[in-house]
Amino acid sequence: MMAEHRHLVEQGAQLVELRIDYIRRDISLKRLLADRPSPVIITCRREADGGKWTGSEEARMMLLRSAIAEGVEYVDLEHDIAGDIPRYGKTKRIISMHDFDSTPLDLPRIHARLAALDADIVKIATMAQTPADNVRMLRLVRDSEIPTIGICMGEMGIPTRLLAGRFGSPFTYATFHHERTLAPGQLSYRQMTDVYNYDAITRKTEVYGVVADPIGHSLSPIVHNAAFRRLASDRVYIPFRIPREQLEDFMLNCEELGVRGLSITIPHKENVLRYIGRADEAVQGIGAANTVLFENGQVVGHNTDAQAAIESLVAVLPSEPGELPFHFKTALILGAGGVARAVGYALRRAGADVVFAARELSKAEELAGRLEGRAVAWHARGTVKASVLVNATPVGMHPNVDETPFERRHLRPATIVFDTVYNPEQTLFIKQARQVGCAVVTGVDMFVRQAALQFQLFTGTEAPVDVMRDEVRRAIGPYGRG
Repeated sequence: MMAEHRHLVEQGAQLVELRIDYIRRDISLKRLLADRPSPVIITCRREADGGKWTGSEEARMMLLRSAIAEGVEYVDLEHDIAGDIPRYGKTKRIISMHDFDSTPLDLPRIHARLAALDADIVKIATMAQTPADNVRMLRLVRDSEIPTIGICMGEMGIPTRLLAGRFGSPFTYATFHHERTLAPGQLSYRQMTDVYNYDAITRKTEVYGVVADPIGHSLSPIVHNAAFRRLASDRVYIPFRIPREQLEDFMLNCEELGVRGLSITIPHKENVLRYIGRADEAVQGIGAANTVLFENGQVVGHNTDAQAAIESLVAVLPSEPGELPFHFKTALILGAGGVARAVGYALRRAGADVVFAARELSKAEELAGRLEGRAVAWHARGTVKASVLVNATPVGMHPNVDETPFERRHLRPATIVFDTVYNPEQTLFIKQARQVGCAVVTGVDMFVRQAALQFQLFTGTEAPVDVMRDEVRRAIGPYGRG
């Protein structure tokens, strides 16, 4: 613990919590605290409060009193024992309450009870069940006269950790390492600083984010925050895990969270349309939005997937100036989901004859009808002689890297092969296409292009594309396993 404390301070941490309930031996507070490299919080959490302490309550209380006697900067006291441990010396008291099941409706009343226990700081940590829980918690932090740390735990509660400072919290919590999470939804110190630039977030920082369910796989925060950092832009981009049935509540609360723009992904690209007041041409044609801006009280929808797809294909297609490269060419799109819809729309507008193949023929037929294309059965996809072949399914995505949506024997050297899967970048589908001699477009190229277009919508500034591409490739790793 002492070694990790020193390491964190060397990395820039200004305050470190020492969770002495994790020490599996007799604890020498004098040794632990002597020559400490930074101010500390001493915490000894019972199992009932999410901790590891298995000793007696008398021994735990003695450790906490001893820490105060040693003059530690902060001590964390649960609300039910705070009255039994009096203030002494210069040690500041964090009075805490944890609820690992839900976020109570009476947060202000709970806060008042904790504040009355001679608190220097009130800490309330609860489990987020809805996006509205995050808003209620951050509102409590913002409106409290006494310094307050309000955290919603779980993946859904991550915004409260990242926006704590923006709403007036004296500090927030991060774990020593991403593999050593002490509370659900907790991020590591490196993630908080290197990805989200937490210390630079202020009340004036513009908030952007990605809305999805699930959210943990998304690379968008890494990419956009790196771009913001490169341009020294006072913006932060955070993940919002929003279940399908809770999208409406989230959209209604975006203004209070300070959200200025969003990336929209699975499963919300179609459902978000009902909350959009104005939509661009691509959104209207595709019937889905992947970008939302909040402008002067109006919600504006955009779709950057279509433009990113066509730009990615044009980049590898030899053509003369003024030539219409996709006219009279056949494009076979595998899949009938949101990505297939965007790519199909883009290719139809570019003049291609678009054929859809999906495991459920009815879905391919429905999409073909909407976009004036054609549909074939999944088992017949190898019979289509296409100039452009697009995988818009998740087949081949990590961890299923040995799968391909299209048999190699049906690949032709003259075909442009486009895989929208980006983790790994070099999918089996792409590898086999290269072996046959096809020109290829990887999912990384499309992902970066659509993100760069979103960045331009968010900021009005051209995106640092090279930075974004490098971040994606670094995140998914040399072997495509992020």
